[in-house]
Amino acid sequence: MNIILLGAPGAGKGTQAERISEKWSIPQISTGNIIRDALKSGSDIGEKTKYYMDNGLLVPDEIVIEIIRVRLAQSDCAGGYILDGFPRTIAQAEALDAMGIEIDHVIDLEVEDEVIIKRLSGRRVCSECGATYHIVNKKPVVEGVCDKCGGTLVQRKDDTVETINERLKVYHAQTEPLIAYYEAKGLIRRIPDKGSVEANVKAVFEALGADV
Repeated sequence: MNIILLGAPGAGKGTQAERISEKWSIPQISTGNIIRDALKSGSDIGEKTKYYMDNGLLVPDEIVIEIIRVRLAQSDCAGGYILDGFPRTIAQAEALDAMGIEIDHVIDLEVEDEVIIKRLSGRRVCSECGATYHIVNKKPVVEGVCDKCGGTLVQRKDDTVETINERLKVYHAQTEPLIAYYEAKGLIRRIPDKGSVEANVKAVFEALGADV
């Protein structure tokens, strides 16, 4: 089963992808994580994308498409996968089609901008292992310290209110049109925010034809 998760930054795509991955034993393909790994490694692709990530802008299509092409060719994707953060533009969706990729479901997580801003501005990330926390919803045992490795928790630059607003503008202008694109193909499953992770998981699983 090949699935695309759509939704604004902070809509919960990563969380839903993890639960779907556990349920169906298929990998979560997160372009954001792949790119952040590249940034840490100091690779060529990391250098190319640093400017865009720092300013809350979309990474150029040709870079992201190549990342995805290489990843989907790996053996663990043979039984299906979840695309989290790709495609983000109509051009990327068309490139996916051109690869001969058949998508079974496109899940659109619908969350209001005000809720997104509260979620992301409160997020903190471990500078060592990348584990995520929230100052309200998922506090560490010791403030500012990662429960898993003891690393320092930091706020990513793309989680500041200024950058979040810019990311939302980019999403509405460039990614939101994908809803109509996939709706025309009969693939869209709209999931309005239910107010809790478990309620949203239940709605997503139902859209995919399964129980939690």
